[in-house]
Amino acid sequence: MLGHYLMFKRNCGEALAAYAEAFGVAIAEKQCYGDMPPTGGFTVAEEDKGLVLHSRLMIDGTEIMCADSTDRHQPGDNMYITLTTTNAAQVHQAWEVLKQGGEVYMELTPTFFAAAHGSLRDRFGVNWMFTVPA
Repeated sequence: MLGHYLMFKRNCGEALAAYAEAFGVAIAEKQCYGDMPPTGGFTVAEEDKGLVLHSRLMIDGTEIMCADSTDRHQPGDNMYITLTTTNAAQVHQAWEVLKQGGEVYMELTPTFFAAAHGSLRDRFGVNWMFTVPA
């Protein structure tokens, strides 16, 4: 499935509520940083535990995912094209091609929520996020 991922600066929850209201839809999924299981070497500050780690809305059959992120995202630079598929070979092929000359934000690696997950900006300036579900 090809989709969109919007990154916010500490106001994702507010944006989700507005989008849900605007389009008359329910928030399909919402996880906060405080819901994340303990991970070696990664701690969440108390003031960040209520921030959105991952969320999903379905608007007219299209999935929109959203999260709060670091300050590296600016308005207009806060959207990702996402590929979520069980076809790990497809993800790894796309990853290897698109990382060439680009900037890797998060290495494609297993996580607590996926068999593989990673994000990068390609050499054309487009942000991509790849996920192989667990």
